[in-house]
Amino acid sequence: MSRRGNCYDNAVAESLFSSLKKERIRNHVYHTRDKGRADIFDYIEVFYNRARRHSHLNGMSPEAFEEVWRKQG
Repeated sequence: MSRRGNCYDNAVAESLFSSLKKERIRNHVYHTRDKGRADIFDYIEVFYNRARRHSHLNGMSPEAFEEVWRKQG
């Protein structure tokens, strides 16, 4: 995190962790650390990075956005 007024903040990470807590962690009880790690990995790699629609991508999933980007470029 940078000093106040610089754009090098961690807003992207904070957004991910906020979504992770709201959409996944608060709804689950993990009986083992391995089950928790596997579920969080599944959320990030399978759902968040591929299927979840993001408002800054005009409601598209990152995978769909990249596909459109490849076709245009």
